[in-house]
Amino acid sequence: MKRLFKHVVLLTSTLALCGVAFAQPTWPSKPVKINVPYAAGGPADVTAREIAQKLAAEIGQSVIVENNGGAMGVPSMTAVVRSEPDGHTLWMPALGNAVLQPLLSKQGGADLLARLTPVGMVTTSAHVLVISDKLPVKTVQELVAYARANPGKVSFASAGVGGTAHLGAEMFKALTGAEVLHVPYKGSSAAVNDLVSGRVSAMFSSLPSLQAVVDKGYVRVLAATAPSKSPATRSLPLMSATLPGFEYTSWYAMYVPAATPAPVIASINAALQKVLKDPALSARIEPQGMELLPSSPEEVQAFVKKDSEKWGQIIRKANISIE
Repeated sequence: MKRLFKHVVLLTSTLALCGVAFAQPTWPSKPVKINVPYAAGGPADVTAREIAQKLAAEIGQSVIVENNGGAMGVPSMTAVVRSEPDGHTLWMPALGNAVLQPLLSKQGGADLLARLTPVGMVTTSAHVLVISDKLPVKTVQELVAYARANPGKVSFASAGVGGTAHLGAEMFKALTGAEVLHVPYKGSSAAVNDLVSGRVSAMFSSLPSLQAVVDKGYVRVLAATAPSKSPATRSLPLMSATLPGFEYTSWYAMYVPAATPAPVIASINAALQKVLKDPALSARIEPQGMELLPSSPEEVQAFVKKDSEKWGQIIRKANISIE
């Protein structure tokens, strides 16, 4: 009888262990979607599609990019938060969505972000300071001197209140003590047109979006906002050489719903890191001013914490908000 009882216990334990094994989530078990909080055709979309193509080959499933732009990423964030937490819906935000929107607005960004968890970084990129060729300066040092000597005469364009172009201008203002103007536009095209015409003096931007007007000599690139390995920006002077403490990058990262099981997040991270270490992908991405950045979820959290503190100070000092 005792022997029979031991066999029953052993069988029960074995079945329980098998149940645990069968209960472990598998990823991927179906096509994967990357929800991008920007319209098709822009840098985020192009980057996501490059990643998606490589990721699909790596995991053996289709990877679809879904564009869900507008409202600083809130609709996109909402869609991902409401998705099944099984690793098959990813969110690829930029700095502006994951850090700036929650700092600037009360439209649910912080609440929604708390219901998401990072998987890993995707890219990081330095921005550049460009000026109109109508402005009589050729270096950051000369621009600082000119701005201080001509209060209110230097204007910085941006694609809208609260973006990195606007906050870069506020950082310039805070570190120089110069009286400069911020001129927000509804989108980058109008801002670039007025920069070329000389209606506005300067602008912080990613370099690829301005490369055409730079090549034609309509605007001058003065410096990069951070050190870079990208061939597009690595040889540029640094803003921090003239203004110590002036440094920022833009970046993209990958998130999933917070309830996603840890083994699934680990599987996504492993696949993503492998893709981001592909030299062929690097050769396509780096000339656009970006660097691929394989990393852990903890490193994403470190980026978010650092940038939240940095930009939070700028936002509070300049009293910036959006609704």
